[in-house]
Amino acid sequence: MPLTIDVNNNIAALNVRRHLSLNSRDMGTRLERLSSGMRVNSAKDDPAGLAISEGFRGPLSGLAVGLRNAEMGSNLLQVAEGSLNEVSSVLIRIRELAMESATSTLNDDNRESLENEMIQLRQEIDRIARSTGYNGQRMLTGFGARVDEAQSTALSASATTGVVRAAISGAGKGAYTFVDAAGDGALTLGNGVVTQTLNTASLFLDGQGVATGTTAVANFDRLGVQVTLAGHQGAGATGSYVDGDLDQRTIMVSGGTGGSFQVGAENRVEDRIEIGIDDMSASGSVLNLNTLSLASQENARTALDSINAAIDEVARQRGSLGSVMNRLQFTISFTESAIEGNTISEATVRDADMAAEVSAFTRTQILTQAATAMLAQANSAPQSVMVLLRQ
Repeated sequence: MPLTIDVNNNIAALNVRRHLSLNSRDMGTRLERLSSGMRVNSAKDDPAGLAISEGFRGPLSGLAVGLRNAEMGSNLLQVAEGSLNEVSSVLIRIRELAMESATSTLNDDNRESLENEMIQLRQEIDRIARSTGYNGQRMLTGFGARVDEAQSTALSASATTGVVRAAISGAGKGAYTFVDAAGDGALTLGNGVVTQTLNTASLFLDGQGVATGTTAVANFDRLGVQVTLAGHQGAGATGSYVDGDLDQRTIMVSGGTGGSFQVGAENRVEDRIEIGIDDMSASGSVLNLNTLSLASQENARTALDSINAAIDEVARQRGSLGSVMNRLQFTISFTESAIEGNTISEATVRDADMAAEVSAFTRTQILTQAATAMLAQANSAPQSVMVLLRQ
């Protein structure tokens, strides 16, 4: 190959300048990653990686907020449960007064004093219910969705249906209607949108009804409704359930928008935990202490049944709140684990490996310095032409 000397186009200098430009761009990339700590700073760094990373970021933000919501929801329930603890203490004191009034060792003047104290304590229950709040929301005068016993024919006709109690966990407002054909071993509940059928024969039926002396829970988990059914002489029951008794009976769910905790990142039922708190005031339909009287021995004895029922209702409501508080604690642990796992995945895609970046930066730095020196040598090469001109 003939040796040529070209002064119009310095090929060596062009080649060195191209490599110098590549090294300079690579150094800029390394500096950006080292200064930000991120491998993907813009879409051009890794388009696919950016799309994957952004897919993680939205849910991660939602999970972080859901974690805070779960913690605050637990705090809200602690406030309500603490107030109900005091209500329970007040009811126990009222029961003591009723026990005193029920004995013949007291006269009517004594009972008048007991009656006055009972009235004050009843007013205190109402005051606690009205003043218990969290972030401006009243909680013990009815909070969230709850079963309306008066309008629920499955409950109001308990002596016929054998329904002891209906509870909800995520059920929305509206009417839930049973379809219960006699003898088919199936029980269906629906709200016009979602319907669920349970095989009662395998769940709790003894022949065609709930076993004598027992109760059983029909859990319609797709609807968020749990119905407690009693057999003959079941605890707390005025009737017993036999296959077919619930046909066309309804459960009415009413209430406000409170009592729903958004603990997940999406608009799904699974990402919400709902709680309903009944009206726990003394004058409300649950405790129903308005007609309570200790003015006579007979009234005091009758009052004991009402007070015992009220104590049981407060205990039931506290138990329900405690169950949800425990559930929220598991939700918090689960969410923390989910955040950790998703963050690791997002970091794998987006974060820079600092050790690798430092090594690459050092290499690029050396190459840039060498290319700069070689560019100077390449630019000086055409000067050899002047030697020929001087001959």
